[in-house]
Amino acid sequence: IVRDVDGNEYIDFNSGLVCMNVGHNHPKVINAIRKQLERFLHYSNTDFYYREVVDLAERLCEITPGKFEKKVYYGNSGTEAVEAAIKLAKWHTRKPRFIGFISAFHGRTTGSLSFTASKTVQRRYFFPLMPGVTHVPYPYCYRCPFKQTFPDCNYWCIDFIDEYVLQKYVPPEEVAAILFEPIQGEGGYVVPPDGYFQRLKKLADKYGILLIDDEVQAGMGRTGRWFAIEHWDVEPDIICMAKALASGLPLGATVARANVMDWEGGSHASTFGGNPLSCVAAAAVIDTIKEQNLLENAARQGNYIMKRFRELAEQSEIIGDVRGKGLMIGVEIVEDKDSKKPAPNLAKEIMMRSWKRGVAIITCGISTLRIAPPLIITRELIDAAMEIVEDTIREVEKEKSII
Repeated sequence: IVRDVDGNEYIDFNSGLVCMNVGHNHPKVINAIRKQLERFLHYSNTDFYYREVVDLAERLCEITPGKFEKKVYYGNSGTEAVEAAIKLAKWHTRKPRFIGFISAFHGRTTGSLSFTASKTVQRRYFFPLMPGVTHVPYPYCYRCPFKQTFPDCNYWCIDFIDEYVLQKYVPPEEVAAILFEPIQGEGGYVVPPDGYFQRLKKLADKYGILLIDDEVQAGMGRTGRWFAIEHWDVEPDIICMAKALASGLPLGATVARANVMDWEGGSHASTFGGNPLSCVAAAAVIDTIKEQNLLENAARQGNYIMKRFRELAEQSEIIGDVRGKGLMIGVEIVEDKDSKKPAPNLAKEIMMRSWKRGVAIITCGISTLRIAPPLIITRELIDAAMEIVEDTIREVEKEKSII
């Protein structure tokens, strides 16, 4: 529950833009921060190590996919985690090119913005960006850019990368890495079909290309696994995380195979990255997720929410698609199911009316409701929020001709 300056209360169905996975002001996180405040605030780990950065690094190496040896780099945000991954891939491979995805969001600094492709406003007036990034279609089966149908398409979106991009105009021997979101966030909470990432991994291995997994929004238990890519049993070479990592404090982390993060000292650094307050908060988040079985709760409650939305979709002409993993759920609003025409005005109206009635939701993509409550959410709060959102959708559908 969050409360505004006028005393109005809201059920948080967006987790402070997907940052508060263990809820707001969790006592374990607050106590960890308070104790660290009394010890010391800063001693840059660019030149010196302290216990807090090491303790967290050990936890991150444990929970990220893969039993191989890993190393950790700390920044202050998601975009910094991605920037570090880009530079690391260049340094390790000595290659200049990358492949990214249409509708992706990876940040707004120059390197990460070169991959971001979800809204033109994010890139307008900032050209030229980092050269060497080629964007390909993301596997958005509800709106397949190739106008095909899964599974009859036989993963044409993978073959397109190989047969057209890498064979026609992007020399594969020049590609350092493929940067992807396991579930697209700002692009509309788009979930790829099962089997896609296994094929992407096989393609990357075929040409010696690294895989960079951006888990800034999907990670830290949101999907019912520590990291969303685990749903498909793929082990990336580099993983980026932030947002919920430190429960709202500024922290980004880039975790890579040890033999990939082999750059020499001074190649990349951050004065404030891995500050002790953020590190103890992140360690407390990880411990809380484990102790309260929040991965299981995210999976269980997410299945319940999706079931309710899918039942509503059977009776509604404006719910085109319901998709997600765990508590990362997208409800795509359309003009009607036959045309699938996006309805951003309806989605915005549902969002605003839900807020006024006490449920804090936001949108993503063109017209998708972003459903992402904290992992600690109870069935009681879900039922209260869903009743409001469901009634709002029904109401907006009845009035859509005048909205």
